[in-house]
Amino acid sequence: MENLWPGDAYPLGAHFDGAGTNFAVFSEAAERVELCLFDDDDEEARWELPEVDAFVWHGYLPGVMPGQRYGFRVHGPYEPERGHRCNPHKLLLDPYAQAIEGTVDWNEARGAEALFGYRFGDPWSRNDLDSAPHTMRSVVVSPYFDWGDDRPPRIPYHEMVIYEAHVKGLTARHPDIPAELRGTYAGLGHPAVIEHLTDLGVNAVELMPVHQFVHDGHLLKRGLRNYWGYNTIGFFAPHNEYSSGGSRGEQVLEFKAMVRALHEAGIEVILDVVYNHTAEGNHLGPTLSFRGIDNASYYRLVDNDPRYYMDTTGTGNSLLMRSPHVLQLIMDSLRYWVTEMHVDGFRFDLAATLARELHDVDRLAAFFDLVQQDPVVSQVKLIAEPWDVGEGGYQVGNFPPLWTEWNGKYRDTMRDFWRGQPGSMPEFASRLAGSSDLYADDGRKPFASINFITCHDGFTLHDLVSYDGKHNEANGEDNRDGTDDNRSWNCGEEGPTGDLEILALRERQKRNLLATLFLSQGVPMLSHGDELGRTQRGNNNAYCQDNELSWVDWEALLDQFPLLDFVRRLSALRARHPVFRRRRFFEGRAAEAARRRSARGRGTGGGEALPDLVWFTPGGREMTDGDWNVGYAKSLQAFLNGEAISEPDRRGRRIADDSFLLLFNAHDGDLGFKVPPVRYGGMWSKVLDTADPMLAEEESPVVKAGESVTVEARSVQVLRRV
Repeated sequence: MENLWPGDAYPLGAHFDGAGTNFAVFSEAAERVELCLFDDDDEEARWELPEVDAFVWHGYLPGVMPGQRYGFRVHGPYEPERGHRCNPHKLLLDPYAQAIEGTVDWNEARGAEALFGYRFGDPWSRNDLDSAPHTMRSVVVSPYFDWGDDRPPRIPYHEMVIYEAHVKGLTARHPDIPAELRGTYAGLGHPAVIEHLTDLGVNAVELMPVHQFVHDGHLLKRGLRNYWGYNTIGFFAPHNEYSSGGSRGEQVLEFKAMVRALHEAGIEVILDVVYNHTAEGNHLGPTLSFRGIDNASYYRLVDNDPRYYMDTTGTGNSLLMRSPHVLQLIMDSLRYWVTEMHVDGFRFDLAATLARELHDVDRLAAFFDLVQQDPVVSQVKLIAEPWDVGEGGYQVGNFPPLWTEWNGKYRDTMRDFWRGQPGSMPEFASRLAGSSDLYADDGRKPFASINFITCHDGFTLHDLVSYDGKHNEANGEDNRDGTDDNRSWNCGEEGPTGDLEILALRERQKRNLLATLFLSQGVPMLSHGDELGRTQRGNNNAYCQDNELSWVDWEALLDQFPLLDFVRRLSALRARHPVFRRRRFFEGRAAEAARRRSARGRGTGGGEALPDLVWFTPGGREMTDGDWNVGYAKSLQAFLNGEAISEPDRRGRRIADDSFLLLFNAHDGDLGFKVPPVRYGGMWSKVLDTADPMLAEEESPVVKAGESVTVEARSVQVLRRV
């Protein structure tokens, strides 16, 4: 190997140019930095990086090829009381590593104490044991890949159907995927999975974390693993365990091939990203990368005692969002995944933490300013999980206009309505109509609301209608973990049952919730397997269950075809009719009055103008304030005027659609719904009934204005004007 050349301070990380590799790493705390290379026998060779510019240590080594494993050792102060934790005995991952090999060996019998900067029993001591035998390696990656004619699908938000999925959980038990590809990126890109997604009408997959993450030692001791992956250590590296071809950079190629396959099917790829904390935990956590490189620059430390970490994430640490180097890391990572890995957007975990420059959540935080002006990142999908666990962290509706949000209020309201919670009807109507109370004031549109009933965190849809309480005993925490605010209803018996009436009611409740999801304005998001009746047996916090409890059991769920078929028909109904996916909020009576004034000005009389949305009682009378305030009321109907859609299509043409009546009955008894007066439509045909999931529209009798329609207990009907 040749001598180390000075190289360049930019870009950060390891970059192969065809003849060698440039290495660059930021550390303001360092006094010197060593580059460590590992051969096939895991023998280590060290070079001191010869140059430092603006706290970036760098060097170029000719002959270093893709697949080369490496790390850094940082010499500098170890002074926890001042926030410094440098220790050259700890081999450190490159924060910009594009691939990572191996896992963390937590086995104390093999000397895993070396992973920690302190000696066990004394958190303020210094531990000089070498961590290299127990930690991961960064890997040099080739930048070359044949993307062919790949291009982003660029699905407009209002046309999206999102499918939240776990790379391993979705594919690990799929019988049509070759065994060696199950649980991998290649498995997710397999034609069997893509066919399932396209049949559902899905055009975007939102992948749970695929950035390289760490399995917690305390979980491994209990025979568990960090299944969800919200424990990132490498913000540029695809998680190596999801690769079918090893980990010396093959995971990068496999990930790209997966993206290319999904794009060919018209499906976007959105990544669930965790830029709010890292896997190094609190002051008792291991030293794997950032902590040993420059602890005080990367993490939020307690002001009056920098030995400790500020924790607004519930994981032990929070990244320091007012640090320019942290902001650069995040923005570089986002751009890398868009430009080099061709992903189409991001869902930001605990996004309120990203807005914390000091203590309070600041909507104008530097991170959002950077995203707004970035010519790459500002053009992809940006979805916030708009809360964290810190004070003032619940920020639904408060993110900047460029962003969409997981609408937690939508989830809670729809669950409350269908479990029969009194007084939930007014908010039910608001959420169904796109949550204008949350998003209209700052110029956002209905698609700012990412609507969901379930997601990875909490009950599956099947469990939501089968359990009143959580059953997390398998997690080994005496059922203390996971939320108690499930807003679920077991329909009369806890858990599995042979009672056919309860089983039938549960299936109807699933259809009610799914129908509501697809009929609501905003962007619907399905949690993987919900369309198949997936269960976690009442576990609402399966973060550590990397096993058959969490994985989709495709073969066992084949008898769920009626539910699957129902979801396919729901998705197709939404895709055919723009009235269910408007780009502008309903205007109601205000729009009707404006149209009448306009019509009078043209001398046409103006008596036929109809509003774009009208709410009716089951008796066919327009809802009044008094009707909305009847706490026990659980039924209503909505008129959606397809002829009054105010936005044009992408070619500037006026959009016209059919008009619909949506009949919602959350009561425990059948109700007669009177069809509204003839001015709203003379005849109507039933296109959907959650009490009769196999209904075909052509077999449905026509209903006339003023006639009564029986809507069975706890069910939804959709009528189309004919």
